Amino acid sequence: MWSIGYRIYDRPPEVWIREAIPENDRFITTFGELAGELEMVIGITFLEAASAEPRNTLLMFDRHGGKAFYSKVHTCDFDVERHLVPGSDFPVAELDTAAGKVKTGAMICYDREFPESARILMLKGAEIILVPNACPMEINRIFQLRVRAFENMVGIATCNYPHGQPDCNGHSTAFDGIAWRESDPVSRDMLLVEAREAEGIYTAVFPIDELRKYRSTEFHGNAYRHPGKYHALISREIHEPFLRRDYRE
Repeated sequence: MWSIGYRIYDRPPEVWIREAIPENDRFITTFGELAGELEMVIGITFLEAASAEPRNTLLMFDRHGGKAFYSKVHTCDFDVERHLVPGSDFPVAELDTAAGKVKTGAMICYDREFPESARILMLKGAEIILVPNACPMEINRIFQLRVRAFENMVGIATCNYPHGQPDCNGHSTAFDGIAWRESDPVSRDMLLVEAREAEGIYTAVFPIDELRKYRSTEFHGNAYRHPGKYHALISREIHEPFLRRDYRE
C-alpha cells in the first residue's frame, strides 16, 4: 500500500478507505510509463478501489506495457485489515525485461507466513517471487523467506518499509533459491543482499539461467511431491487451538 504509506493503524478506517485509487490513477500509470522508459519490470503497491471495500494490491508493469495484478490473499483479519477484500488467487505472469522474460509472482506481507503461498506460485511456474512487506523483519521472518526459497527453488525478493515507519525496521532481503552448486562441496548461502534499516536502493543480481538449470535437476519443488496424499491441506475444518472468531474465508 505504498500509495498511502500503509497508514491504516493510526487513522480511522473510514478515512484511509477513501484514499483507495483505481488502476488507471495517475499515481499508478506513472510507473507503467517508467517501466517502458527503463525497459524493466516495476512493481507498485497501492490501496486499490474495489466494488465494496478496497484491496491491498500489487501491480507489475513490464517494458511493453504488460500488466500483472495480485491482491493480498491472507489479509490480517485479526486487525484493521479486516476492512480489506482478500484476493482469491496467486497468479504468475511472464514479464518482459531487457534481460529477457521472467515468470514472476507475488505474496504480500502476511502471505509469506503460509507455505502454501510460495508453493502455489512455484507450481504455477514462478521463478522470482516479489514480497512487498510492512512489519518487523526479525531473524525468524527472514529465515522463513530463506526456507521458502530453498524448498521451492525460487528466487525471493522482499521490500520492507524502513525503520521509522510504524512497526517496521527495513532489512529487505533477496534469496536466489540455489542451495548447491556443482563446483562447491557444501551448501551455500542463498542470500544475495540484506538491507540495513534505512531507506535506500539495493541491487540483487539473480542468476536466472543457473536457477533454471538447477530447478531442472534438483529434488525440491515439484519433483517428488505426493499431492494425492495431502488431503488435509485442502480441508476447511479448523479445530482447537486454532479456532478464531474473526476468521473469514
